[in-house]
Amino acid sequence: MRRQDLRNIAIVAHVDHGKTTLVDALLRQSGIFRANEQVVERVMDSFALERERGITIVAKNTSIVWQGVRINIVDTPGHSDFGGEVERTLSMVDGILLLVDACEGPLPQTRFVLKKALEARLPAVVCINKIDRADARPAEVLDKIYDLFIDLDANEEQLDFPVLYTNARTGTAASQLANDGTDLSPLFEAIVAQLPGPEVAPEASPRFQVNNLDYDDYVGRLALGRVIAGTLVAGESYSLCHETGRTVCKVARIYGWEGLKRVERETAQAGDIVTIAGVEDIAIGDTIADLENPEPLPPIHIDEPTVGMTFSINNSPWAGREGSFVTSRKLGERLEFEARRNVSVRVEQLSPDAWRVMGRGELQLAVILETMRREGYELQVSKPTALTRQAEGGIQEPMEFLVVDVPEEFIGTVTQLLSARKAKMRTIETCSRGRVRLEYDVPARGLIGFRGRFLTETRGLGVIHAIFNGYAPWCGTIRSRQNGAMISDREGLATGYAIFHLQERGRFFVEPGQPVYEGMIVGEYSRETNLPVNICREKKLTNIRAAGHDEAIRLTPPRPMSLDAALEWIDEEELVELTPKSVRIRNRILQTALRSKHRAAWTDNLSLQVAESD
Repeated sequence: MRRQDLRNIAIVAHVDHGKTTLVDALLRQSGIFRANEQVVERVMDSFALERERGITIVAKNTSIVWQGVRINIVDTPGHSDFGGEVERTLSMVDGILLLVDACEGPLPQTRFVLKKALEARLPAVVCINKIDRADARPAEVLDKIYDLFIDLDANEEQLDFPVLYTNARTGTAASQLANDGTDLSPLFEAIVAQLPGPEVAPEASPRFQVNNLDYDDYVGRLALGRVIAGTLVAGESYSLCHETGRTVCKVARIYGWEGLKRVERETAQAGDIVTIAGVEDIAIGDTIADLENPEPLPPIHIDEPTVGMTFSINNSPWAGREGSFVTSRKLGERLEFEARRNVSVRVEQLSPDAWRVMGRGELQLAVILETMRREGYELQVSKPTALTRQAEGGIQEPMEFLVVDVPEEFIGTVTQLLSARKAKMRTIETCSRGRVRLEYDVPARGLIGFRGRFLTETRGLGVIHAIFNGYAPWCGTIRSRQNGAMISDREGLATGYAIFHLQERGRFFVEPGQPVYEGMIVGEYSRETNLPVNICREKKLTNIRAAGHDEAIRLTPPRPMSLDAALEWIDEEELVELTPKSVRIRNRILQTALRSKHRAAWTDNLSLQVAESD
């Protein structure tokens, strides 16, 4: 049987298509906020990095009531690097709200989340959002949505989806494009009428599957998931089913949601999405089942990671000056916690002081690093690299489906940039207002460090989106960076006098007065090789008065290196040093005298590896 008083839905879309803004409007119009209560924009983006970057990183739950029907809503990330959050979310819901921009149409993440939903046999309500845009083309976008459903082998029942035209910013929806909506009532009605309630077996033995983990200072470990069957009762004992066996556990407390607030409940029935407390040794995918007759559920399947980085303790000359957690023990515990909390991340220990962290993409790993920095950790990381695998025909590497949206005058520039990174063009399509959309198949390692160069060459007017698209044979050598580095040959303070006389050789990352150490990279050299420089050189003063005047010093503003920019820029022989206060780039070999000898041996070894893979 199905519950008619409950709907579990996920809002899925590509990044920046308006998911979180639509959730804001649904919350406001559901009546859970008081009339005089101030509501923050993007209220679901509670994570500090989410508000700073303007994207959703972690899936979050809320609950509203519409005409006696409780609607549990999960706001999912829109970036492909956080696809693990989407996959877990879809295992908890019974339908999806697919949001598509009225101008941009379906993009790679739209395809990804819709493919997962159709594989799970989830029905959809389609919302064409941002219909107030001057360049909106809702009729064309609807045709592309139908084409996407057909391309993903949707059955006839899934193709018969309702369509609504929404403006999330003003909080309006309409079932016909010609009609002007006044509120979101048509959307509420479509959710209740078109999406089914959860299928339940009330008399069956209880089963609850964990989809996410959290922590509370008062009650300890929290496990979020859905009650698949039966009823959970707070204070009762159950079987905790792991992959390796089962143990006895006690569910101390059960929490549900009223809007954005977590409220305590005595019981949770089949179909409810709740959080339980009191079970410390619990992991994502575990099942809490009946004590006498446990029936574990199959584990949650997550796609394999495609990008890896090496995390290690900070061994620079300034290690331990700015961080609170600097030891290998603390770093290992933090990475172990991340692997337990985020099932799309995998961690392998390479040595007592180094770990291999694997995830979906550069952005996911950068978010982990930024979070650790803010928690007080000090560490250093290597260049992101694509994870290959061995197959019958040889080495295979992960591929990405890339969509590029640029003005027409940049077609040649983009084509040249991507051809050097072994990309193959699929299609080219002319869009509105002189813009062109290009679709490519490109190796994942070809996109590492590409975004910054792409934005520079297109003067910030280009937009790129990429998503994992399977594996393909190794495509050959790809050169990631054309220029070398300027490396400080001593410790001290950078001086304006030294920078002025060196700035014609490249672009600096540091400014006068900034401390540097030997082996720290202070700028990008204009040539291919690395250049040791004395950035601490001062003008020698004498007591002889010159007839003329001193040379005027005019400095080019330095290029600030954020964490994301540093990860894109570094090469295989370089590391990014992270502390709570600083982001620095350094060479693996700090001593100038030893670097040339080590580089020659490293280059020969790398050439041998490339030759063997080719």
